[in-house]
Amino acid sequence: MKVCIFGAGALGGHLAAQLIASKQAEISLVTRGAHLAAIRERGITLKVGGRDVGGMAAAATDDPATLPPQDIVFVALKAQTLPVAAAAIGKLIKPDGCAVFLLNGIPWWFNHTLPGNKGTLPLLDPDGGLWREVGAARVVGSVVYSPNEVVAPGMIVNSNQNRWVFGEPDLSLSSGARLKTIIDLVRATGIETEASADIRRELFKKLANNASNNTLCSLTRLDSAEVANDEGLAGLSMGIIGETLAVAAKLGWDMTAELNVRQIATRSRGKPGAKPSTLQDVLAGKSLEIDALLGQTQVFARELGIATPVIDVCVPLLQGLDASLRKG
Repeated sequence: MKVCIFGAGALGGHLAAQLIASKQAEISLVTRGAHLAAIRERGITLKVGGRDVGGMAAAATDDPATLPPQDIVFVALKAQTLPVAAAAIGKLIKPDGCAVFLLNGIPWWFNHTLPGNKGTLPLLDPDGGLWREVGAARVVGSVVYSPNEVVAPGMIVNSNQNRWVFGEPDLSLSSGARLKTIIDLVRATGIETEASADIRRELFKKLANNASNNTLCSLTRLDSAEVANDEGLAGLSMGIIGETLAVAAKLGWDMTAELNVRQIATRSRGKPGAKPSTLQDVLAGKSLEIDALLGQTQVFARELGIATPVIDVCVPLLQGLDASLRKG
């Protein structure tokens, strides 16, 4: 079986190292720069659970066109970079293969198979390239709880949380062969892995926490624990969480009785120094993942007539921060 990790940074690199070490498939990596050079020279290494895992990939490249068609392509790019990679991802997948998007937030394929399917989400897929070139029918969704950081080229550190959930956008396929293949592949690495009968519910459940944590850490440059322990920031966090859950409920995934907003906002979100992915991007001067985490929720809210006053303030602040980072 041929498996490609398209975007072998922190999260993608974590999975790449685990899959290479498990020796179940031929693993190829798409990445770039010094990270790519180190992986070609020394392989990829993941520090997780007090041990090092990894090894040499079958191929590592910055040009996906040089790779043969793949049975499974795990896409670990940030949502804002996906549209320009749509054609390359689509061409890389075998006709009977699939793509697993390891994304934060709401994915571009969200409407696929839902009643009244409206097609792609323009905010996340502006020219429809992902919908057209990749095709939502070839997608398997995921929700990943696995904080990782690239600490040096070719070297990734995991912060001791590792739970991966996979699910079909078409719920009628939730017991199908391709989902089982993915679950078996990842589970055999030792990663805690499970299948979801409703992957969109899982997406919103994580987003309730992730949107607020990434947003406020990015805007303040404080770590997760510092944001959680600041009364004013925790109040803003509760606002983002509550607004996200209100949108989810109106769309059909009501978790308001299940999730404790105050507890999510004020509990310690990891050990001191833990940096969510968007804060890592701020510190590295990279573009920010805004629309998948907050922007699309705001769009849904406006379509549904739901007020989102905290999100409405945070979105332009994040856009301004992103603009300043792009200026260098």
